[in-house]
Amino acid sequence: MRHKLLLLTSKNERYRELLASCHLPEIVLLGDEPSSILEANVWLAEPALAAPLLPHANNLTWMQSTMAGVDALVKPRQRKDYQLTNVRGIFGPLMSEYLFGYLLAHQREHQKYKTQQAEKIWLPGSFKTLQGQNLLLLGTGNIAKHLAQTAKHFGMHVTGINRGAKPTKGFDKVDTLANISQHLAQADAVASILPSTPQTRGALNAELLSMMKPGAIFFNLGRGDVLDLDALYMQLIENSDQHAILDVFNQEPLPKEHPIWTLDNVIITPHIAAPSFPEQVIEIFSNNYHKLLQGEQLTHAVNFARGY
Repeated sequence: MRHKLLLLTSKNERYRELLASCHLPEIVLLGDEPSSILEANVWLAEPALAAPLLPHANNLTWMQSTMAGVDALVKPRQRKDYQLTNVRGIFGPLMSEYLFGYLLAHQREHQKYKTQQAEKIWLPGSFKTLQGQNLLLLGTGNIAKHLAQTAKHFGMHVTGINRGAKPTKGFDKVDTLANISQHLAQADAVASILPSTPQTRGALNAELLSMMKPGAIFFNLGRGDVLDLDALYMQLIENSDQHAILDVFNQEPLPKEHPIWTLDNVIITPHIAAPSFPEQVIEIFSNNYHKLLQGEQLTHAVNFARGY
């Protein structure tokens, strides 16, 4: 066998079943004993589980992350002497379901009617439509492109933010993070799908958040450390007509003592907007493994310098 594979996931048994059905050549799947960490040259792993074991991975040459986010593996002091690939291109539909599920519920005042139903009140509210509204997407990658496409079905105007204001298909306009303030003031909905980089960490600070228009709804779906959560809390305290849907946090689980839990204009979900399913991960791993055997460039390679 040319390659020895170690699984480091919370769903190892399911991954074992799926790998068995793939019949991958020239590979042996190692067990869960500690010696496998030293022996394996290929890892299929969750970043948080793999990160503390990297110093002991004597033979590691390639790691396939089961997630898109690999923050735990690209920190400055982590080793970078192996190929790291992640999973991309599978989260757009799931993220669209999440974002537009909550956005439509907010626009159509679902909670209000549910409350009225309990009291048997028949009282139409104020009708709102997404048509003509402005969606600001912080990020223009695969997920953002899918969100933009979905937004267009609802007749929204879509602006994207990326590093170089590179024109991107599906967006009405693209600009840089340096010019975000002028777009925040016009956006009815703002969604951050930014990666965690030295340039983006803490970028959504009190100054920028204060520029959101009245009644805006904010989504944090990318990385928790992009957002100053304490600043957002104060912003929403002072602007009760604004709302936030938060799925990612700098510290997870979100500490129970954080006051943002208590706000009526906030919805908190436990990092479930777009989970990676083992079936999809194995398809990506299998394709990459065949490329490894052929000496070809692996798909979804992570740039350690950029962090994604």
